[in-house]
Amino acid sequence: MTGTVLFSILGYFSGSVLYANVFGTIFQKKTLYQNSPDRNPGTANAYIYGGFWCGTLTLIGDLLKGFLPVFLYLQLAPAQEKWGLSLVLAAPVIGHIFPIFNGFHGGKGIAVTFGCLLGLFPYNLPVLLFAAVFIFLSVVLQISPHYYRTIAAYLLTAPAMVLTEVIPEVWAGFLLITVSVCFRLYLSKEKKEHFRVKVLWLH
Repeated sequence: MTGTVLFSILGYFSGSVLYANVFGTIFQKKTLYQNSPDRNPGTANAYIYGGFWCGTLTLIGDLLKGFLPVFLYLQLAPAQEKWGLSLVLAAPVIGHIFPIFNGFHGGKGIAVTFGCLLGLFPYNLPVLLFAAVFIFLSVVLQISPHYYRTIAAYLLTAPAMVLTEVIPEVWAGFLLITVSVCFRLYLSKEKKEHFRVKVLWLH
């Protein structure tokens, strides 16, 4: 139990470090996302308003802050509870979308989710499923705007994990992430454009 609590807290505080703010300051783009439609301190706005290096370093930071707590928990926790992984898996994403260091206003958590799932290495089925669903919704069905594509990706990946027999504690952790991300998007003040779907072969 101690290991689960320790790494969950570590994961939350790791997630609360917003690298868009860190590298935005370093590259003298302190308000890089304030003029964006969603005011999201995440990877996409770091690229758009901060430039290539600001965006790339933010992406690496967001991946690592999800990867490290999960990976270290699996390697170092002396006694892993069956459902402890679920909490550790979700903690960095919750920290990113509700960061204590930024007044609980954070990003959408997509890059951090990928980082957390990568932390399960060498167990790569969950991250491959999440990536496949995102690619499918971006290329084949082409759901837009990105707000709805994100919601759909999480809501479709969760049952896909059940159907492909992803281990229960990972599925439960991803479900916690899905609920948190969807709640964060529900609270978002960004203007919601009309939901659109285009099928690739019907263009």
